[in-house]
Formats: sequence, structure tokens, C-alpha cells
Amino acid sequence: MNFVTAPLVADLFLLAILAIGREEVHDGTIGTDGIVPYDIMLFFLSLAYIAISVDASGLIRWLAFKVLQKGGKVGHRLYFYLYAFFFTLTTFIGNDPIILSGTAFLSYMTRVSANIKHPRAWIYTQFSVANIASAILVSSNPTNLVLAGAFNIKFLKYTANVIVPVVVTGIVLFPFLLYIIFHDESLIPSSIKMEDLPEELKNKKPVNPNIPYAKGELDERDSELSSDDEQEKQLSLEEILNPFLDKKGAIVGAIIMAVTLVTVLALNASSSGSGHERPVFWVTLPAAFVMFCFDLAMGWLSREETRKIAHEGRQRAKLAQAERAEVRRKSIAQIEGDAIELSESYNTDMPNEKQGEATSSRTANSDSKTSETPTTSLEEGKPTKPSQTIKRTTLASLLSETYQRAQETFPTTMTVFHHLPFALIPFAFCMFVLVQALVTKGWVPVFAYGWDHWVEKTGTVGAVGGMGFVSVILCNFAGTNIGTTILLSRIIQAWQTIHLRNNTPISDRTFWGTVYSMALGVNYGAFSLAFSASLAGMLWRDILGRKHIRVGGLEFARVNLPIIAICMVVGLTVLIGQIYVVRGEGPYYVAK
Repeated sequence: MNFVTAPLVADLFLLAILAIGREEVHDGTIGTDGIVPYDIMLFFLSLAYIAISVDASGLIRWLAFKVLQKGGKVGHRLYFYLYAFFFTLTTFIGNDPIILSGTAFLSYMTRVSANIKHPRAWIYTQFSVANIASAILVSSNPTNLVLAGAFNIKFLKYTANVIVPVVVTGIVLFPFLLYIIFHDESLIPSSIKMEDLPEELKNKKPVNPNIPYAKGELDERDSELSSDDEQEKQLSLEEILNPFLDKKGAIVGAIIMAVTLVTVLALNASSSGSGHERPVFWVTLPAAFVMFCFDLAMGWLSREETRKIAHEGRQRAKLAQAERAEVRRKSIAQIEGDAIELSESYNTDMPNEKQGEATSSRTANSDSKTSETPTTSLEEGKPTKPSQTIKRTTLASLLSETYQRAQETFPTTMTVFHHLPFALIPFAFCMFVLVQALVTKGWVPVFAYGWDHWVEKTGTVGAVGGMGFVSVILCNFAGTNIGTTILLSRIIQAWQTIHLRNNTPISDRTFWGTVYSMALGVNYGAFSLAFSASLAGMLWRDILGRKHIRVGGLEFARVNLPIIAICMVVGLTVLIGQIYVVRGEGPYYVAK
């Protein structure tokens, strides 16, 4: 049971007992009340393809390398440069590519630094910054897409309302992280002692890491079994100080991403707001297809080179595996030999009678083993042939060979497909259906009445603070921040309906303060108490695990608790000040 199967099983169970039916499934997939799930998923996945393709070109790793060069070995300066770099880049391409490349880069960097005892400060900073900056653009996070669709918010107006709280949060958070939370010389040293690459490796042409076996490693299990720390350090150094960059792929990908975002923002800003706007995936899906065709074309044109690299790497990997097996065999033989010598020396020290008994027993055992061994006679002049196992061709083997061939021929395309968040599709649709079931069965209106009573008692400040707190907490328990956004959006919509029926409009200040505090909460909530607060958190943990950095659940909560507290206090305080300046007490307008 995981985050994909759990909501699916819940939906199937509810369908089986007839607790939900066609209405819930239809509204949870086709959409209702401004939330269109299939539009959101197609938009996000197509944009994610472009972003991950840019990442696969090596652009993010190369830019991080340039930041590393700029920061030098001055610890605090490098920490600031990387902080600003991750914040800026996440704003435009979203948090998933930053998690994919940035986490690996930092794990390598901290491994080859002699006086960084633990990567905690660097990896937690990167994770929190990636989720803070993802709140700025609607396209940076699927939670923003759900929220903008639910309340008919123009993409530019969404950005205009959240950019000030988010940027101020980023500015205030940095000194807190550097001088309070991670104020330890072993975490962020004043001067970083980093090893350097040998000249022959500096001048070596970097290999595309998307090509299978490009580094000569058979698989990750073998690399984990390898205990050669020096070799691992050298590979890490080579990864960060001699990064691969596909210039054509990076340039084309960056241009397509920029044109797509500008087009989406322009079309969304110029739409009439009548509810008949064109789906946004009409822009992003063709752009992703163009990027896909470009990746295929570049892979096909360079297929001879990539296949050769993969073949040579596979041979090196097999040779290395055979050498390790031989070393293990010799080690076992040595241990057995030592045991035999010890036994013989022990028998030499025994009395003659016991020694004779032991010798006779060993002789008897050897005779019995010899008698049990069947004798075989070979015809004279006919040498024996080694037994050969015929490998059977099955559907699984054919698929495996086809997949391997595709990886070698189209390394970038296959890497992008491997990293695309396809698991988000069943998870999101199932969560949409579950929340829609809460709507139709009357639970969401109950929650909305409770929220209405809270707002009546606490006013605008209570609405902003309460929604921020609830959204952060629910991210950890309501099916990640995506499930939380879906649920809270429906609750706020039901809250709107209550006031429309009672003919008591919500004030403009209170309503939009509630909406945008939820936007901050569901983005910031990704780095709160549990990895399951976001899909990015689970991806981050898995990448760190593959890089031999173990992060426990208690440590995750302990380190993130002060960070999320600072971020939410700063962000919500700025948001309250902003809405009191730019919004009044008059009734809100849905089109804002």
C-alpha cells in the first residue's frame, strides 16, 4: 500500500458498496466548479516533460557548477549563491527538476568536501527553498493549478498576490538558516576544503550520464557493494567539476520553456473570464511534443556514439563485477585454508589415540564421499564440451531488450520518461474523486460551516492564520499537498455558497486572504512534518537514499519544524499587511 494504491483502493471500495457512483467519478475526472482535473494533469505533465528535458541536458548541473566556481571555497558565500540559485531557478521551471538535479549535486559536493561533516544544512535548505519558490508561478506546482482553477484566478494576478510574501520569506529565511538553525562550523564552514580533479580528468570529455553504463557501473546495487571510497569520491568530483552539458538540448529546451510560459501567461491574461476559456494544455501539450520530437531526433542522429558508449561501459561493468567476484572467491578460499591449517595444527597437538581416531574418521568420510561420486568414462579422442545453457526468448526478455535498446538510442527521451511523475495521475484523479464524494455526501458543507464560524469569531487575521495553519497540517495527513489543496478548495467553495444563500457576502479582504494563505500553506507545507506531505518530499528522500544519505522521519520533522514556523509566520504576516493595503472591506469579486 502506497500513496498511489491507497486512494485507488478507497475509490474501488466505495464504488463496490455503492457509496459513490457515476456522478462522483465524472466530476472527479472531468471536473466541476472550476476545477478541471484532466486539464490540470495534462498541463502539468506536458510542462514537466519540457522542464525535465532541460534538466536531462545537463543545464542545471552545469549552472550549479558555475555557481560553485563563483562562490569558490568561501563557505557562507557559496551557501548564499546556491540559495539564490535554487530559489530563482525553481521560480521558472518548478521544484521537480531542482529536486532531481540539485539534490544529487549537493550530495556529491558535500561528499568531496573534507570539512563538511554532514550535508544536513545544504540538503534541507535546498528542499525548503525549492518548495517556497514554487509558490510564485501557477505553472511551478500542481497545487497552484488546482487553486487557480477553483477560484478562476488569472495566472498573472495569482503571481502578483503571492510574490511579495514569498520573496520576503526567502529573504528573511536565509539569515535564520545560516546564523541560527545551521550555525555550526561542521555544517557550513567558513572555508570549504574541497578536493580538486586531476588534470587528466579535467581535460577529459564528460560523458552523458543519461546513457546506460556510461560510468561503467553495472547497476546501483553493485556500486553500493563497492567499498572503494576513493573511487566514489573521484566519481563525485568528476560529476560536479566536469559536468556534461548538451548545449543544443539546453538551448532548445530553454527557448521552448520560455516561449510556452510566456504564451500561457499571455493567453490566460487576455481571456474573457466568462468560463469558456481554452484549456491551458492546448499550449503546453504541443510544446512538449515539439520537445519530444527534438529529443528523438537528436538521439537518432547520435545513436552510433551513444550505443558505443553503452556497449563499452557494459563490458567494463561486467569485467569489474567479475574481478570483484574473483576477489570474494579468493577471500573465501583463504578463510577456508586458514581454517584447515588451524584444524591440522589442533590435531597435531592431540594425543596419538585421538589423532588416529580423527584421521580414520576423516578417511572414512572421504571414502564414503568418493563412493557416492558417480564415475564417468570419456570416450578416447573426444574432448568434453562445456555445458551451455540456452537462453529462452520470452515476452519479458524481448521487452527488456527493447527497453535497453531504446535507452541506448534515445537516452534523453528515456531519462525524461523515467523521471516524469506518472504516479501523480492515478493519485490525483483518485483524490479528486474522494473529495468529490465528500462534497456530494455533505461532509464538505459541514467543514465549511465550521470554517465560517471560525472566521466570524476571528475576522480576517484569524482567517489568514487559521487557513495557513490548517493547510500545513493537512498536507501531512490528507494525501500530500495536492489532496489538501483539492479538499480545502472545495471547502472554500462551499463557504462561498453558504454566504450566497444567506445573502451575506464575504469581504474582499477576508476571502482573498483565505485563498492566498492556503496557497502559501500548501506550498510551504511540503517541508513540514512528514515526507508524505508532498510527492517532491518522497522523491527527495529516494534520491538521497541512492546517494547513501539516510534521512529519518524524526530528523525530517525536527529539522523542518523551525523552518516551516519561520516561513509561515513571515509569509502570513506579510500577506496580512498586503491585503490590508490593497483590499477593502467590500464584497469580493470572483473574477479577481
